[in-house]
Amino acid sequence: MTWIPLLLTDPSPCLRYLVLKELLHLPKDDPEVKELSEIREADPLVRDLIRLQKPNGAWDSFSINHIANRNNLQITSMALQRLGYFGFDSSNPIVHKAAEFLFSKQQKDGSWPMPGKEQRVDEEIGYQMMPVQTAIPLLGLVMCGYSTDERSEKAIEWLMKQRLEDGAWPVGLSAGNYGGIAGYRRLAHSRWGCRSNTTAVLSCLAYHPKYSKSDEAKRALDLLLGTDLKLRNSLGFMIARFIGLEKSIGQITFMGKFDIAHVLNLCWRVGANQDDNRISDFITFIKSEQGEYGLWDYIAHPNATRWLTFDLLRSLSHIEKNNDWISTEPRTPFQAYPKKKKRF
Repeated sequence: MTWIPLLLTDPSPCLRYLVLKELLHLPKDDPEVKELSEIREADPLVRDLIRLQKPNGAWDSFSINHIANRNNLQITSMALQRLGYFGFDSSNPIVHKAAEFLFSKQQKDGSWPMPGKEQRVDEEIGYQMMPVQTAIPLLGLVMCGYSTDERSEKAIEWLMKQRLEDGAWPVGLSAGNYGGIAGYRRLAHSRWGCRSNTTAVLSCLAYHPKYSKSDEAKRALDLLLGTDLKLRNSLGFMIARFIGLEKSIGQITFMGKFDIAHVLNLCWRVGANQDDNRISDFITFIKSEQGEYGLWDYIAHPNATRWLTFDLLRSLSHIEKNNDWISTEPRTPFQAYPKKKKRF
């Protein structure tokens, strides 16, 4: 296993901490684990977040993405997603302050407001509801351990009300109508389901102790696995975004990229296993792309290579242990933009 010395010599104490805990399964009271836990805030990936946090607990898009954007809910959630991915939780004052900022913007029905909606004169223009408006801020909270907070539970209840009968989530509602689905966001067996919105909601459910094993989560994953795409360039995109190498932009397109590494992460959290031939095909593809030193490269940003390797190794080790997964979806060829049949 040549990846062990390569990952444990990484300069990031956050990565070394996760490798010891989640790949080598060392206990919390192990001397090295304790030492790394105490110095994680000195990691540049965390230190910069601490420095840029505003007094109200939020972050702004310009300071992190270098893009002027008045909506700081998404970028604050992205900062929490990074901290949660590194293993920080509500006991950390930085996390607690950011979480309270997000909760302070939550609406009475459990959702978060649509970005820019307060600036519209005509409420019928554009979308009045999109599941990602709530899934994006909620994801940062659940990744930091707030999944069972009653305010998060209320947000999940709101998301469940937006669920389609076939188990997917739509792109949104505009004047009472479901939005059209662009080909790259299609789901194989859903008329109105949006893969980006469905992935965002499923990501939130996957971090909940009860909902992660629910029929709703299993159904959403089953639909998601119908997207039979093996895109090497996208492999590791979500991990690169968690650690700040990819920008957090877009609403409908927030989870528009089909990242197999993220899909496998959802698989083990929901409880799917490699008996499903769609998952086994993904694993075969993943193993075929492993480098000679046991690492997987993230093509766009080589700095994310060791993080991607850690994430894939963790997912593979968990998926092998799962044994309670039944798929109800037939396997059909998937095309983002299928050719239209000619009338004549």
